[in-house]
Amino acid sequence: MATELNRRDWIRSSALIAAGLYAVGLPNLAKAAPASLLVPPRADMHKILADLPRMQARLTSNENPFGPSDKAKKALLEAVNEGNRYARERIMSLRSAIAKEEGVSEEHVMLGAGSSDILLAAALNYASKGGAILSADPTYASLVRSAVDVGAGWEKVPLTKDYAHDLDAMEKKVNDDISLVYIVNPNNPTATITPSDKLRSFCEVVSRRKPIFIDEAYIDYVDDPKGQSMVDCVRKGQNVIIARTFSKVHGFAGLRVGYAIAQPEVIKELSKYTNGAFNVSATSASAALASLQDKEFTKYCVQKNKEAKDYTYSVLKKEGYAYLPSHTNFIMFPLKMNGKKFSEEMLKRGVGLRNWEFYDQQWCRVSLGTMEDMKLFADAFKQIS
Repeated sequence: MATELNRRDWIRSSALIAAGLYAVGLPNLAKAAPASLLVPPRADMHKILADLPRMQARLTSNENPFGPSDKAKKALLEAVNEGNRYARERIMSLRSAIAKEEGVSEEHVMLGAGSSDILLAAALNYASKGGAILSADPTYASLVRSAVDVGAGWEKVPLTKDYAHDLDAMEKKVNDDISLVYIVNPNNPTATITPSDKLRSFCEVVSRRKPIFIDEAYIDYVDDPKGQSMVDCVRKGQNVIIARTFSKVHGFAGLRVGYAIAQPEVIKELSKYTNGAFNVSATSASAALASLQDKEFTKYCVQKNKEAKDYTYSVLKKEGYAYLPSHTNFIMFPLKMNGKKFSEEMLKRGVGLRNWEFYDQQWCRVSLGTMEDMKLFADAFKQIS
Protein backbone atom coordinates (compact mmCIF):
# COMPACT_ATOMS: atom_id res chain seq x y z
CA MET A 1 0.00 0.00 0.00
CA ALA A 2 1.37 3.36 -0.94
CA THR A 3 1.76 5.72 1.97
CA GLU A 4 2.97 8.91 0.34
CA LEU A 5 0.84 11.74 1.70
CA ASN A 6 0.07 15.26 0.66
CA ARG A 7 -2.02 17.59 2.77
CA ARG A 8 -3.87 19.22 -0.10
CA ASP A 9 -4.51 16.11 -2.14
CA TRP A 10 -7.95 14.69 -2.55
CA ILE A 11 -8.57 10.97 -2.18
CA ARG A 12 -8.99 8.50 -5.06
CA SER A 13 -10.31 6.71 -2.62
CA SER A 14 -25.52 -3.10 -3.61
CA ALA A 15 -27.78 -1.71 -5.22
CA LEU A 16 -28.93 1.24 -3.12
CA ILE A 17 -31.90 0.68 -0.86
CA ALA A 18 -32.69 4.13 0.46
CA ALA A 19 -35.73 5.83 -1.05
CA GLY A 20 -35.08 7.80 -4.18
CA LEU A 21 -31.67 6.31 -5.00
CA TYR A 22 -31.09 5.60 -8.70
CA ALA A 23 -29.12 2.41 -8.34
CA VAL A 24 -28.75 0.50 -11.60
CA GLY A 25 -25.29 -1.00 -11.72
CA LEU A 26 -23.94 0.42 -8.46
CA PRO A 27 -21.47 -1.81 -6.58
CA ASN A 28 -22.54 -3.79 -3.54
CA LEU A 29 -20.74 -2.35 -0.54
CA ALA A 30 -21.65 -5.32 1.61
CA LYS A 31 -19.22 -7.41 -0.46
CA ALA A 32 -16.57 -4.79 -1.18
CA ALA A 33 -13.64 -3.71 0.95
CA PRO A 34 -12.92 0.02 1.08
CA ALA A 35 -9.85 1.53 -0.45
CA SER A 36 -7.45 3.48 1.73
CA LEU A 37 -7.14 7.22 1.83
CA LEU A 38 -3.38 6.75 1.86
CA VAL A 39 -2.94 6.55 -1.89
CA PRO A 40 -0.36 8.07 -4.24
CA PRO A 41 -1.01 11.77 -4.80
CA ARG A 42 -2.80 12.91 -7.92
CA ALA A 43 -0.97 14.63 -10.79
CA ASP A 44 1.22 17.48 -9.62
CA MET A 45 0.04 21.07 -9.88
CA HIS A 46 2.08 21.78 -13.00
CA LYS A 47 0.12 19.10 -14.85
CA ILE A 48 -3.19 20.42 -13.54
CA LEU A 49 -2.36 23.98 -14.57
CA ALA A 50 -1.21 22.78 -17.96
CA ASP A 51 -4.63 21.19 -18.48
CA LEU A 52 -6.62 24.32 -17.64
CA PRO A 53 -6.43 25.98 -21.08
CA ARG A 54 -7.84 22.79 -22.59
CA MET A 55 -10.96 22.95 -20.44
CA GLN A 56 -14.02 24.46 -22.02
CA ALA A 57 -16.00 23.13 -19.06
CA ARG A 58 -14.05 23.20 -15.77
CA LEU A 59 -15.88 20.59 -13.72
CA THR A 60 -12.99 19.43 -11.53
CA SER A 61 -13.13 21.19 -8.17
CA ASN A 62 -16.75 21.71 -7.05
CA GLU A 63 -16.58 25.45 -7.67
CA ASN A 64 -19.62 27.70 -7.92
CA PRO A 65 -19.76 28.94 -11.53
CA PHE A 66 -22.09 31.84 -10.61
CA GLY A 67 -20.29 33.58 -7.76
CA PRO A 68 -19.23 35.76 -6.10
CA SER A 69 -22.41 37.80 -6.08
CA ASP A 70 -22.50 41.35 -7.44
CA LYS A 71 -22.93 42.67 -3.89
CA ALA A 72 -19.87 40.74 -2.73
CA LYS A 73 -17.79 42.03 -5.63
CA LYS A 74 -18.89 45.60 -4.93
CA ALA A 75 -17.90 45.27 -1.27
CA LEU A 76 -14.57 43.75 -2.25
CA LEU A 77 -13.69 46.59 -4.60
CA GLU A 78 -14.64 49.22 -2.04
CA ALA A 79 -12.42 47.52 0.54
CA VAL A 80 -9.39 47.79 -1.74
CA ASN A 81 -9.10 51.46 -0.86
CA GLU A 82 -8.45 50.49 2.78
CA GLY A 83 -6.00 47.74 1.89
CA ASN A 84 -3.24 49.69 3.64
CA ARG A 85 -4.96 49.14 7.00
CA TYR A 86 -5.24 45.98 9.07
CA ALA A 87 -8.73 44.59 8.70
CA ARG A 88 -9.65 44.38 12.39
CA GLU A 89 -13.02 46.11 12.16
CA ARG A 90 -14.10 44.25 9.03
CA ILE A 91 -13.06 40.92 10.52
CA MET A 92 -14.89 41.68 13.77
CA SER A 93 -17.99 42.61 11.80
CA LEU A 94 -17.86 39.37 9.83
CA ARG A 95 -17.34 37.28 12.96
CA SER A 96 -20.26 39.03 14.64
CA ALA A 97 -22.52 38.47 11.64
CA ILE A 98 -21.63 34.77 11.49
CA ALA A 99 -22.30 34.37 15.22
CA LYS A 100 -25.70 36.00 14.81
CA GLU A 101 -26.51 33.88 11.75
CA GLU A 102 -25.60 30.66 13.60
CA GLY A 103 -27.18 31.59 16.93
CA VAL A 104 -23.98 31.45 18.98
CA SER A 105 -21.72 33.93 20.73
CA GLU A 106 -18.70 35.42 18.98
CA GLU A 107 -16.50 33.34 21.30
CA HIS A 108 -17.87 30.25 19.54
CA VAL A 109 -16.56 31.41 16.13
CA MET A 110 -13.09 31.25 14.58
CA LEU A 111 -12.36 32.60 11.10
CA GLY A 112 -9.86 31.17 8.64
CA ALA A 113 -8.71 31.37 5.04
CA GLY A 114 -11.28 28.91 3.73
CA SER A 115 -12.06 25.82 5.77
CA SER A 116 -8.53 24.60 4.99
CA ASP A 117 -7.19 26.62 7.92
CA ILE A 118 -9.74 25.06 10.22
CA LEU A 119 -9.05 21.52 9.02
CA LEU A 120 -5.30 21.96 9.44
CA ALA A 121 -5.65 23.48 12.90
CA ALA A 122 -7.82 20.57 14.03
CA ALA A 123 -5.42 18.04 12.51
CA LEU A 124 -2.44 19.52 14.33
CA ASN A 125 -4.28 20.00 17.60
CA TYR A 126 -5.68 16.49 17.89
CA ALA A 127 -2.64 14.77 16.39
CA SER A 128 -0.58 16.39 19.15
CA LYS A 129 -2.70 14.55 21.71
CA GLY A 130 -1.66 11.16 20.33
CA GLY A 131 -3.99 8.47 19.14
CA ALA A 132 -5.85 8.30 15.86
CA ILE A 133 -8.41 10.11 13.74
CA LEU A 134 -11.60 8.14 13.16
CA SER A 135 -13.35 8.77 9.83
CA ALA A 136 -15.34 7.20 7.04
CA ASP A 137 -13.59 5.90 3.95
CA PRO A 138 -13.92 7.31 1.35
CA THR A 139 -14.27 10.89 2.51
CA TYR A 140 -12.51 14.22 2.08
CA ALA A 141 -8.96 13.50 3.14
CA SER A 142 -7.39 16.83 4.07
CA LEU A 143 -7.73 16.69 7.86
CA VAL A 144 -6.86 12.99 8.06
CA ARG A 145 -3.78 13.32 5.90
CA SER A 146 -2.52 16.37 7.76
CA ALA A 147 -2.88 14.50 11.05
CA VAL A 148 -1.12 11.40 9.70
CA ASP A 149 1.64 13.65 8.34
CA VAL A 150 2.55 14.60 11.91
CA GLY A 151 2.26 11.15 13.43
CA ALA A 152 -1.42 10.44 14.14
CA GLY A 153 -3.01 7.10 13.40
CA TRP A 154 -6.07 6.61 11.23
CA GLU A 155 -9.07 4.38 11.87
CA LYS A 156 -11.34 4.02 8.83
CA VAL A 157 -14.91 2.77 8.59
CA PRO A 158 -16.59 1.86 5.28
CA LEU A 159 -19.69 3.74 4.26
CA THR A 160 -23.05 1.99 4.50
CA LYS A 161 -24.67 0.34 1.47
CA ASP A 162 -26.45 3.62 0.73
CA TYR A 163 -23.12 5.44 0.99
CA ALA A 164 -23.86 7.26 4.26
CA HIS A 165 -21.59 7.28 7.30
CA ASP A 166 -21.94 4.05 9.25
CA LEU A 167 -22.48 5.72 12.59
CA ASP A 168 -23.09 2.49 14.49
CA ALA A 169 -19.77 1.07 13.29
CA MET A 170 -18.01 4.34 14.02
CA GLU A 171 -19.38 4.46 17.56
CA LYS A 172 -18.04 0.96 18.20
CA LYS A 173 -14.59 2.14 17.09
CA VAL A 174 -14.47 4.99 19.62
CA ASN A 175 -12.01 4.14 22.38
CA ASP A 176 -9.18 5.70 24.36
CA ASP A 177 -6.90 5.61 21.32
CA ILE A 178 -9.17 7.90 19.28
CA SER A 179 -8.37 11.61 19.57
CA LEU A 180 -10.97 12.95 17.11
CA VAL A 181 -14.00 11.71 15.20
CA TYR A 182 -14.19 13.29 11.73
CA ILE A 183 -17.40 13.39 9.67
CA VAL A 184 -18.02 15.12 6.33
CA ASN A 185 -21.73 15.75 5.75
CA PRO A 186 -22.69 15.91 2.94
CA ASN A 187 -19.79 13.65 2.11
CA ASN A 188 -17.13 14.26 -0.52
CA PRO A 189 -16.52 12.60 -2.99
CA THR A 190 -19.79 10.62 -2.81
CA ALA A 191 -22.16 13.63 -2.53
CA THR A 192 -24.31 11.61 -0.15
CA ILE A 193 -25.82 12.68 3.15
CA THR A 194 -26.08 11.02 6.55
CA PRO A 195 -29.57 11.52 8.04
CA SER A 196 -29.61 14.40 10.48
CA ASP A 197 -31.60 12.59 13.17
CA LYS A 198 -29.10 9.75 13.29
CA LEU A 199 -26.13 12.10 13.23
CA ARG A 200 -27.64 14.27 15.95
CA SER A 201 -28.14 11.23 18.20
CA PHE A 202 -24.59 10.10 17.45
CA CYS A 203 -23.19 13.49 18.44
CA GLU A 204 -25.16 13.57 21.66
CA VAL A 205 -23.74 10.24 22.79
CA VAL A 206 -20.22 10.16 21.33
CA SER A 207 -19.29 13.79 22.06
CA ARG A 208 -19.37 12.92 25.77
CA ARG A 209 -16.37 10.68 25.09
CA LYS A 210 -14.48 12.29 22.21
CA PRO A 211 -14.62 15.53 20.19
CA ILE A 212 -16.47 15.31 16.88
CA PHE A 213 -15.47 17.42 13.89
CA ILE A 214 -18.18 17.85 11.23
CA ASP A 215 -17.21 19.37 7.89
CA GLU A 216 -20.30 21.06 6.43
CA ALA A 217 -18.75 22.57 3.31
CA TYR A 218 -21.76 21.61 1.17
CA ILE A 219 -24.56 22.13 3.70
CA ASP A 220 -26.09 25.03 1.74
CA TYR A 221 -27.04 22.68 -1.10
CA VAL A 222 -29.17 20.32 0.99
CA ASP A 223 -32.88 20.64 1.62
CA ASP A 224 -33.37 22.54 4.89
CA PRO A 225 -29.72 23.46 5.62
CA LYS A 226 -30.55 24.75 9.11
CA GLY A 227 -32.29 21.50 10.01
CA GLN A 228 -29.54 19.31 8.57
CA SER A 229 -26.69 21.23 10.22
CA MET A 230 -25.27 20.08 13.56
CA VAL A 231 -24.69 23.64 14.81
CA ASP A 232 -27.44 23.07 17.34
CA CYS A 233 -25.18 20.46 18.98
CA VAL A 234 -22.72 23.25 19.70
CA ARG A 235 -25.51 25.42 21.08
CA LYS A 236 -26.40 22.58 23.45
CA GLY A 237 -22.84 22.60 24.80
CA GLN A 238 -21.68 19.39 23.13
CA ASN A 239 -18.03 18.85 22.18
CA VAL A 240 -18.73 19.24 18.45
CA ILE A 241 -16.79 21.36 15.95
CA ILE A 242 -18.48 22.57 12.78
CA ALA A 243 -16.44 23.73 9.78
CA ARG A 244 -17.96 25.93 7.10
CA THR A 245 -16.56 27.55 3.98
CA PHE A 246 -17.52 30.38 1.65
CA SER A 247 -15.77 28.49 -1.17
CA LYS A 248 -18.88 26.67 -2.40
CA VAL A 249 -22.30 28.31 -2.60
CA HIS A 250 -20.83 31.80 -2.02
CA GLY A 251 -18.33 31.38 -4.86
CA PHE A 252 -15.23 32.27 -2.79
CA ALA A 253 -12.93 29.38 -3.73
CA GLY A 254 -10.21 31.86 -4.69
CA LEU A 255 -11.00 34.46 -2.01
CA ARG A 256 -10.50 32.08 0.94
CA VAL A 257 -12.92 32.60 3.81
CA GLY A 258 -14.10 29.92 6.20
CA TYR A 259 -15.00 29.50 9.85
CA ALA A 260 -15.37 27.05 12.72
CA ILE A 261 -18.13 26.92 15.31
CA ALA A 262 -17.27 25.17 18.57
CA GLN A 263 -17.17 25.60 22.33
CA PRO A 264 -15.10 28.67 23.29
CA GLU A 265 -12.44 26.56 25.02
CA VAL A 266 -12.08 24.46 21.84
CA ILE A 267 -11.81 27.61 19.74
CA LYS A 268 -8.95 28.71 21.98
CA GLU A 269 -7.20 25.37 21.48
CA LEU A 270 -7.56 25.49 17.69
CA SER A 271 -6.39 29.10 17.62
CA LYS A 272 -2.94 27.98 18.75
CA TYR A 273 -2.43 26.38 15.34
CA THR A 274 -3.56 29.17 13.06
CA ASN A 275 -3.46 32.93 12.66
CA GLY A 276 -7.23 32.67 12.44
CA ALA A 277 -8.94 35.89 11.48
CA PHE A 278 -5.72 37.53 10.37
CA ASN A 279 -5.43 34.96 7.60
CA VAL A 280 -8.47 36.66 6.06
CA SER A 281 -7.79 39.77 3.98
CA ALA A 282 -9.75 43.00 4.27
CA THR A 283 -11.16 42.51 0.77
CA SER A 284 -12.26 38.92 1.38
CA ALA A 285 -13.78 39.74 4.77
CA SER A 286 -15.79 42.60 3.29
CA ALA A 287 -16.99 40.47 0.41
CA ALA A 288 -17.92 37.61 2.74
CA LEU A 289 -19.99 39.89 4.94
CA ALA A 290 -21.91 41.15 1.90
CA SER A 291 -22.38 37.63 0.57
CA LEU A 292 -23.61 36.31 3.92
CA GLN A 293 -26.38 38.89 3.79
CA ASP A 294 -27.24 38.28 0.14
CA LYS A 295 -29.82 35.52 0.63
CA GLU A 296 -31.35 35.95 -2.80
CA PHE A 297 -28.07 35.17 -4.52
CA THR A 298 -27.63 32.03 -2.42
CA LYS A 299 -31.12 30.88 -3.41
CA TYR A 300 -30.32 31.60 -7.05
CA CYS A 301 -27.15 29.50 -6.93
CA VAL A 302 -28.90 26.59 -5.23
CA GLN A 303 -31.71 26.66 -7.80
CA LYS A 304 -29.30 26.79 -10.74
CA ASN A 305 -27.34 23.94 -9.19
CA LYS A 306 -30.55 21.87 -8.97
CA GLU A 307 -31.33 22.54 -12.63
CA ALA A 308 -27.84 21.43 -13.68
CA LYS A 309 -28.10 18.37 -11.43
CA ASP A 310 -31.46 17.27 -12.83
CA TYR A 311 -30.19 17.72 -16.38
CA THR A 312 -27.08 15.66 -15.67
CA TYR A 313 -29.14 12.94 -14.03
CA SER A 314 -31.21 12.70 -17.21
CA VAL A 315 -28.08 12.43 -19.36
CA LEU A 316 -26.66 9.63 -17.22
CA LYS A 317 -29.96 7.74 -17.17
CA LYS A 318 -30.34 8.01 -20.94
CA GLU A 319 -26.87 6.54 -21.43
CA GLY A 320 -27.62 3.69 -19.03
CA TYR A 321 -25.47 4.89 -16.13
CA ALA A 322 -26.24 4.78 -12.42
CA TYR A 323 -25.31 7.61 -10.07
CA LEU A 324 -25.28 8.47 -6.39
CA PRO A 325 -28.06 10.98 -5.70
CA SER A 326 -26.32 14.22 -4.87
CA HIS A 327 -26.85 16.61 -1.96
CA THR A 328 -24.00 18.83 -3.17
CA ASN A 329 -22.78 20.66 -6.28
CA PHE A 330 -21.26 17.54 -7.83
CA ILE A 331 -22.34 14.06 -8.87
CA MET A 332 -20.50 10.77 -8.41
CA PHE A 333 -21.21 7.88 -10.77
CA PRO A 334 -19.57 4.51 -11.49
CA LEU A 335 -17.78 4.11 -14.81
CA LYS A 336 -17.74 1.29 -17.31
CA MET A 337 -14.12 1.88 -18.28
CA ASN A 338 -10.80 2.84 -16.70
CA GLY A 339 -11.20 6.10 -14.80
CA LYS A 340 -7.95 7.66 -15.89
CA LYS A 341 -8.67 6.83 -19.52
CA PHE A 342 -12.16 8.27 -19.19
CA SER A 343 -10.87 11.54 -17.70
CA GLU A 344 -8.25 11.84 -20.43
CA GLU A 345 -10.81 11.27 -23.19
CA MET A 346 -13.19 13.82 -21.66
CA LEU A 347 -10.36 16.35 -21.38
CA LYS A 348 -9.54 15.85 -25.05
CA ARG A 349 -13.08 17.04 -25.66
CA GLY A 350 -12.64 20.08 -23.42
CA VAL A 351 -14.28 18.75 -20.26
CA GLY A 352 -12.28 18.55 -17.03
CA LEU A 353 -13.49 16.27 -14.23
CA ARG A 354 -12.11 13.88 -11.60
CA ASN A 355 -11.87 10.12 -11.36
CA TRP A 356 -11.58 7.83 -8.33
CA GLU A 357 -11.24 4.16 -7.55
CA PHE A 358 -12.83 2.64 -4.45
CA TYR A 359 -14.93 -0.41 -3.58
CA ASP A 360 -13.37 -2.22 -6.55
CA GLN A 361 -15.04 0.26 -8.88
CA GLN A 362 -13.90 3.09 -11.14
CA TRP A 363 -15.81 6.31 -10.49
CA CYS A 364 -16.20 9.78 -11.99
CA ARG A 365 -16.96 12.91 -9.97
CA VAL A 366 -18.32 15.69 -12.13
CA SER A 367 -18.83 19.14 -10.63
CA LEU A 368 -22.00 20.96 -11.59
CA GLY A 369 -21.40 24.06 -13.71
CA THR A 370 -23.63 26.27 -15.79
CA MET A 371 -26.15 24.65 -18.10
CA GLU A 372 -23.76 25.39 -20.96
CA ASP A 373 -21.01 23.52 -19.08
CA MET A 374 -23.27 20.52 -18.52
CA LYS A 375 -24.27 20.39 -22.18
CA LEU A 376 -20.59 20.29 -23.08
CA PHE A 377 -20.24 17.44 -20.58
CA ALA A 378 -23.21 15.66 -22.14
CA ASP A 379 -21.91 15.98 -25.68
CA ALA A 380 -18.48 14.65 -24.72
CA PHE A 381 -19.91 11.92 -22.50
CA LYS A 382 -22.17 10.56 -25.25
CA GLN A 383 -19.17 10.18 -27.54
CA ILE A 384 -17.30 7.82 -25.18
CA SER A 385 -19.94 6.32 -22.88
